[in-house]
Amino acid sequence: MITIKEIARQLNLSTTTVSNVIHGKTGEVSQATIDRVERFVREVDYVPNISARNLATNSSKIIGVVLKSQTYKYVSILMDPFVSELISGIEERLREHGYFMMLYISDDIAEILKHVSTWNVDGLILFYMLDDDGIRVSEKYAKPVVCIDTYCGEGLQHFVNIGLEDAKGMHDVTQYLISMGHRKIGFLSDNNVNVDNARFRGYRTALREAGIEYSDRNFFLLRPERDEIDRSLAQLVEKARDFTAVACVSDLYAVLFMDALRDHGIRVPEDLSVTGFDDNLYARLHRPALTTVHQDVAARGRLAAQTLIDILQGNPPARREIQAKVSLVVRDTVMPVEKIDKTRSE
Repeated sequence: MITIKEIARQLNLSTTTVSNVIHGKTGEVSQATIDRVERFVREVDYVPNISARNLATNSSKIIGVVLKSQTYKYVSILMDPFVSELISGIEERLREHGYFMMLYISDDIAEILKHVSTWNVDGLILFYMLDDDGIRVSEKYAKPVVCIDTYCGEGLQHFVNIGLEDAKGMHDVTQYLISMGHRKIGFLSDNNVNVDNARFRGYRTALREAGIEYSDRNFFLLRPERDEIDRSLAQLVEKARDFTAVACVSDLYAVLFMDALRDHGIRVPEDLSVTGFDDNLYARLHRPALTTVHQDVAARGRLAAQTLIDILQGNPPARREIQAKVSLVVRDTVMPVEKIDKTRSE
């Protein structure tokens, strides 16, 4: 493979001049020389030696993106539109700044720690870290780290977290259900920790503000394991007959729940109102289209990548916790409670 030194010799130019043209530093190079070098580079199909450049700059230009998977829930976490949109946003912004992305997925934090501690990457973006995962990563990895949707307690003192207005979003969509006359409102999730707990708290706050008493029966606990989910959904469908609305923690679960309702002869929204959270592809394609909480997932991925790049360039953010905005999207899965009562009595 031809080198910059060889190109310079053949063109009778200095290696510095050739290097500057190849790397876009052409402020003090004549246009004629730029044209000569670029024409020659195209003719010989020159490919820069990235390893040599990175060694010279003490930078790998690689960002590690680590997802802690949940194998009980996914065959592949990349099948979730939320995750694919997020990674797309991260990759887009990294590519714009000349970085490469190295993706690693595991459900085992010990395995993650084993690998990230040996990577020659400039920084990490972590997703789905739970409990003390952040603390454990910080003990093994000293370079800059940006988290997404990570609730790690004191571990976040070492990182920047790109969070979301989770509580506000669920508060707003629950408040919307209440404004439509609903008082028997369930909350559907597969857990009550981290992001889901924040959304649950928003739901509880909206109920309390409206003077609606919460009962543990309001919590629709879905078992998402592949050998459990069908039976679990059927049980929740029967439970839903005592409610007029169910606020789901995600669009994915809202769509799964609505399909199960339909299979058991319960119509949405004529017999039961349902809402989601995320406003992903499922929400937009499902019929009836899902009333949900919108977040710009790809934008959050770009924000995470940009935040890490800023840190690497010596411009860390003023806050360790950055919350992206949400907004309510009203579509077709919520009906005023008096109409639901009427259709049920017919």
